[in-house]
Amino acid sequence: MSRSDPPPVASCWRHAVALLAALMLSGSAWAELVLVAARSGPIPALSREEAEQLYLGRRTTLADGTPVSLVDLPAGAARDSFYQELTGKNPSQTRAYWSRLVFTGRALPPREAATVAEARDWIATRPGTIGYLPVGSPDDRLRVLLRLP
Repeated sequence: MSRSDPPPVASCWRHAVALLAALMLSGSAWAELVLVAARSGPIPALSREEAEQLYLGRRTTLADGTPVSLVDLPAGAARDSFYQELTGKNPSQTRAYWSRLVFTGRALPPREAATVAEARDWIATRPGTIGYLPVGSPDDRLRVLLRLP
């Protein structure tokens, strides 16, 4: 076989499978997320059920009456993974769900940060704020409330 001949099909498939595996592994960095709050804030713990109710706009306070504000990461893989894991809703379902709530005046969506760093800073400096971050993102100013998945 000369250099100008196309590679055998089996070789192409091996490269395609390797590339797909690499892409899947790179995306899995977002798969493990943590819900966090300010270490010095009033939120000591959070159940999965409470988190789901908060992020679906069904509640704005914890069971003890503590008011909570929420932070969303920018649209993308981390946010999609978070909502899928916590609520079972894909990105389209999540957008439609929140559109209905906003349109009917029943709830406002979480505040959207432009970056992970901005979300981390908002959560750390605003007591009563909850957000989710990739596992490697929290710092010593934050308390992990819940791990996903």
